[in-house]
Amino acid sequence: MQYREIHLAAAEQQESSARTSYCGMSKLRNISYCIHREWCYNESMAALDLRPSPIAGTWYDDNPKILARQVDSYLAGANLPELNGEVVAVIAPHAGHRYSGAVAAHAFATLRGREPDLVAIVSPFHNFAPYPLITTSHQAYATPLGSILVDQKALAELQNHLPIPITSVRNDKEHALEIELPFLQRALKHEFKLLPIMVRAQERETAQKLGEALARTLENKNAVFVASTDLSHFYNQQTANRLDHEMLRRIESLDPESVFDAEETGKGFACGHAAVAAVMWAAKGLGANKVQTLHYATSGDVTGDRSSVVGYGAAAISKTI
Repeated sequence: MQYREIHLAAAEQQESSARTSYCGMSKLRNISYCIHREWCYNESMAALDLRPSPIAGTWYDDNPKILARQVDSYLAGANLPELNGEVVAVIAPHAGHRYSGAVAAHAFATLRGREPDLVAIVSPFHNFAPYPLITTSHQAYATPLGSILVDQKALAELQNHLPIPITSVRNDKEHALEIELPFLQRALKHEFKLLPIMVRAQERETAQKLGEALARTLENKNAVFVASTDLSHFYNQQTANRLDHEMLRRIESLDPESVFDAEETGKGFACGHAAVAAVMWAAKGLGANKVQTLHYATSGDVTGDRSSVVGYGAAAISKTI
């Protein structure tokens, strides 16, 4: 099988820090966090093998109080449509909180009041790696708001259901999965574990097999899915709106094949289209039958520069009664 790469172009590696945080396609600053950073080390976390955050302080605030206040403000500002049925999965953007936080909050606001034991996050993997599917080899993810344990049992079960290997790596620099964690930590008051999967192979077969395996793994579990994706990149606002609304229309159809069709024909784009499709297949496998777009915006709506924007969409996948 040939895996289509999501790689960083040489030009993108020289982009400014502003662009680094408003899209998911640029080089990350390599920031090393150690025990002198108060938020990432305390007695309860000392015994854990933590994945240190490479993006706290750039893509979102590294001060716990400020971060909590900012995320709470985004969640409070989410104006949701009426949702019928049980939310099985959400789709959220993964730019810096300044740029896409208000959109992402609409997805996570649908989970307030829920108490899942497990959250499966599926994101793209933007950097180079010779593996189709990736997870962390650390025991937990660290954010300024605390640590979240990885559910090793669920991860092993997923691998048992999946003919594609999931490769564990240490100290990955991927932002698209981590950026969602502070929203989960504020929206969900109940302690939960994480099932983190990063998709390097943006292929239909990989996404479908992953989705089917996720459905089997999470069946009869108290769990929700999160799919992490931005939409089109670096078109003007008018073009981005056209492309993004077409992609959102495909997502609303709950037809993962049509998401790949849009990407391949240039009718719509999403850097995490394989992650979205995998979660769509998984949610359908658990009985989901409806998708609602909750909010849409672009980076231009934040910066005022509409000549080259990144699109952000939030959606909920539900099982209606």
